[in-house]
Amino acid sequence: MTFPLDDPAQLATPAGTARVLRAFGVRPRKRFGQHFLVSRRVLDRLLAEADLAPGDRVLEVGAGLGTLTAALAATGASVLAVELDDRLIPILRAATAGFPSVRIVHGDIMKMDLVELVGEGGRSPDFEGVLTRRGSVPPPPPIPRQGSFKMVANLPYGIASPLLIRALESLPALERAIVTVQAEVGERMRVDPGSKAYGALTVAVQYRADAARVMRVPPGAFYPPPEVDSAVLRLTVLPRPRVAVADEALFFAVVRAAFGQRRKVLRNALAGLRPDAGAAPVEPAQVEEACRRAGIDPRRRGETLSLAEFAALADALRTMAREDGGAGAEGGGWNGAKEGTTHLAASGGH
Repeated sequence: MTFPLDDPAQLATPAGTARVLRAFGVRPRKRFGQHFLVSRRVLDRLLAEADLAPGDRVLEVGAGLGTLTAALAATGASVLAVELDDRLIPILRAATAGFPSVRIVHGDIMKMDLVELVGEGGRSPDFEGVLTRRGSVPPPPPIPRQGSFKMVANLPYGIASPLLIRALESLPALERAIVTVQAEVGERMRVDPGSKAYGALTVAVQYRADAARVMRVPPGAFYPPPEVDSAVLRLTVLPRPRVAVADEALFFAVVRAAFGQRRKVLRNALAGLRPDAGAAPVEPAQVEEACRRAGIDPRRRGETLSLAEFAALADALRTMAREDGGAGAEGGGWNGAKEGTTHLAASGGH
């Protein structure tokens, strides 16, 4: 079918989007969280924050009708556009037909190997495949492997948080993410300790990136309008994690436990955590000792701890577990303490 607009830039208007949807006989699907951008102001801000130059590499997730895709490609950037809804693929292809630098991948981003997708896995950029489920068919054509890349996207609300965490964790070449997310989610990513919005998501994002809100986006900027406000968020990836930790897995286990029951103080929230392979579950008094070593009051709640304090606490727990592991059955400690005693009692307390 012929694309009904003279210029894909017209997609960034309510009339243009409505015309394309009618021409292709498509209605937005609620289960996919489809809200198509119809604001030129927001689109221009996304492009400005992306700061693209010819040859730059861009990953777009939830490409939809191609509104942002075409605008990104118009800068001369190489764009890999991922879209799940098979009904939108013909529209996306038609909207970007004039841009040979656009590669369209039909599939679920949450079931894809992100490393292979962006070309860090060593696969040929000329490979032509579509990934709908990991392992079901060959992976899609990756972005050419030349330096860093950026993510620019109007992310579906339902996958925004887990996708960004996965990208930050697994894609060292990611330089910046300019994304539209639910306003509440964006707030949680950028707040400071002590806020009600501060949580495990905050720590996970700020561990690897600086997060800043670029602008608030009203529901009317999309068709159909969502029930909540959105926000354009800028994540600038750090050259190294914000804090150094001895065991990253333990660091995040401590974070999850601290926020698992927000009303509990650290002494109780971390009880039951296993700080090392083969270590016994931590008891409240042992958490107190770890807090003492880290210079943290065990009566505090997780929402008050900075990333540096979480790191110090995790490292203290790891050190204590290693000490006890080497102490043997005669040495006391977590694994060697007599039944009915704690590490503090076995080691003489404070």
